[in-house]
Amino acid sequence: MSKSELVTTQHLARKAIIYIRQSSPHQVLTNQESLHLQYALKQRAQELGWQKEDIEIIDTDLGLSGSAAVHRAGFKEILAKVTLGEVGIILSYDVPRLSRNCSDFYPLLDICAYKNSLIADCDGVYDPSTANGRLLLGLKGQISEMELYTIRIRLRAGLLNKASRGELALKLPIGLTRNENAIVYKDANLQVQHNIDLIFKTFLQLKSASKVLRFFNQQNLFIPRHDNFGDLVWKKPSVAAILSTLQNPAYAGAFVYGRSKSIRKSLSPADSVQKRLPIQEWKIVVKDKYPSYIDWQTFEKIQLMLKDNHAEYDRNKTRGIPRPGKALLHGIVYCGECSHKMVVQYKTGTRYLCNFLRQQYGVPVCQYIPADPVDLYVVEAFFQALSPLELDLYSQAIAAKKETDNKISRAHAQELERLRYQVALAQRQFNKVDPENRLVASELERRWEESLRALKTAEENIAAQERQTSVVCFSLTAELKAAFSDIGQKLPQIWDKDILPQQTKKALLRALIDKVVIHRISRDKVKTRIVWKGGLTTTLLVPLNVGSFTELSGFDEMEKIILQLSSENTSDEEIAKYLTEKGHRSPMQSYVLINTVRTIRLKHRFFLNRSQSHPRIIAGFLTIPQLAQALNFPRHWFYDRINNGSIIISKDPSTGLFLFPDNPATLEQLQALKNGSLYNLHFS
Repeated sequence: MSKSELVTTQHLARKAIIYIRQSSPHQVLTNQESLHLQYALKQRAQELGWQKEDIEIIDTDLGLSGSAAVHRAGFKEILAKVTLGEVGIILSYDVPRLSRNCSDFYPLLDICAYKNSLIADCDGVYDPSTANGRLLLGLKGQISEMELYTIRIRLRAGLLNKASRGELALKLPIGLTRNENAIVYKDANLQVQHNIDLIFKTFLQLKSASKVLRFFNQQNLFIPRHDNFGDLVWKKPSVAAILSTLQNPAYAGAFVYGRSKSIRKSLSPADSVQKRLPIQEWKIVVKDKYPSYIDWQTFEKIQLMLKDNHAEYDRNKTRGIPRPGKALLHGIVYCGECSHKMVVQYKTGTRYLCNFLRQQYGVPVCQYIPADPVDLYVVEAFFQALSPLELDLYSQAIAAKKETDNKISRAHAQELERLRYQVALAQRQFNKVDPENRLVASELERRWEESLRALKTAEENIAAQERQTSVVCFSLTAELKAAFSDIGQKLPQIWDKDILPQQTKKALLRALIDKVVIHRISRDKVKTRIVWKGGLTTTLLVPLNVGSFTELSGFDEMEKIILQLSSENTSDEEIAKYLTEKGHRSPMQSYVLINTVRTIRLKHRFFLNRSQSHPRIIAGFLTIPQLAQALNFPRHWFYDRINNGSIIISKDPSTGLFLFPDNPATLEQLQALKNGSLYNLHFS
């Protein structure tokens, strides 16, 4: 090729950069001719006038896509060298080799134009600082970006078409294998099948992935996994491994494509994360494509349970799994004022607190309600709904326990069978080796001994576990057995005892109750609506304890009735009973106390005895109320001075009162004591 008229001595005084790139490692290995053509650009640079020592090849981006520049060190190196004014020309076999993204390509053109650097490909040499050069390079950059998009669309269309039939060969989870005819079967290893099945059935029974983990650890059970090479290995279970099994739709026999989508965290295409999508947003779902461990309805049920167990009450509005806290409605109680989920506060007693609006907008707390009275009334409604049931729950529990024990025994037997096979295999390999070949024989002997130790440890652990299971199997008390046989009648009897833990109580409530909506309509009443499973509702008015009579919603009516009946000489006991029947209550009780009636009656000076309406008058003496009225002193001032010894006086044995002499000197002395002129007084 001849020299270009665009190349000047100023360009030749700087370096010529040859940029070499191929889009994938597979192209690097297979497209060798393309690679040779790119390296041949060194001869093109020499023909344009550059010396060998001034030509630099940058091929660090081999195997990397040109869709973004953030991960391409070679492209960044070119930008740095051009910015420093070290580059006279950039050679690439074609423009798309530099970049297939205009947002990366145009800044390179701007820098080359500013630093007077040329760009060349197999078609010619271009000057980005001129209008024609920039136009041609810009068109080529846009065409390369569109070409990449077209290639992707074409390839993705074929992929989606194959995926829509469920024939796309996605990686299968452990327990499913694909043969050479692309037909999927269950793994031939029965232990793999059984342990995967045990994960699902244990979760449906325990309803928590963490509880499944504890169950497997307690039973010394392992789960099958794939290693980095795709081989089967047996590992101790983890929460992540159990969740990946429970959330994989392939175990429900479904082919699924598009369970996640890429979300950019910045403007760079490479800076993105994968976000899991809910089931209703999955792109392609082909059911009954694989042999299943569970049916699709069970799979959907498990996903709802996992979502519900996610304990982020404020953000995700989930219930969370039952926990040992005192509040029985934690996770299922909602605010009747703003309809948001309420949380539990244990700082100053157990309370249900609605703080969503405070967190979002900084406004005051919507409402906070004591939990104990609400829980009490909801539990009573639960017992009423449960009372008609006649369930042979004890027999069902024993049958479920036996089924679980059988599954555990089967898993243990399969584990021992696998370990015994490994021992026999190691023994056969050791027996076949030449004894003179000590390097191999010693290693095989070590493997044999290691297999024997693993087998012995497993046998000891399984034997100990079986002994413990046999003891626990008969630990149910006669009281609990009787309660199980008639749960509707006996459950209230054991509810407040230490037989059922808080988690079990909450799980029982959630079995019938979907949610509870509470709204404080007054200081002493909470409107509670129970939404049962199935949509039926029950509305209750739950009374709350208050600190005074005036906070009672029906206080005015109750006071009016008390005064009316007291004027008719009705006794306090009869009035209290009548008010209780009418639905009234005392501030701290669910019924009207006799003392409440008496307090309100005396407040309005309705006295039953004459002594209550007339102060006691004793000739020659003054009582403390009489002195307080005469001197305008508070009564407690006298009792305080008597207690600290400033006034020395004894109670009259016949009346039980403190009696002061009825004369002017007594009043003068007490006034002097109040003014500080005297320090003590003595009355005999």
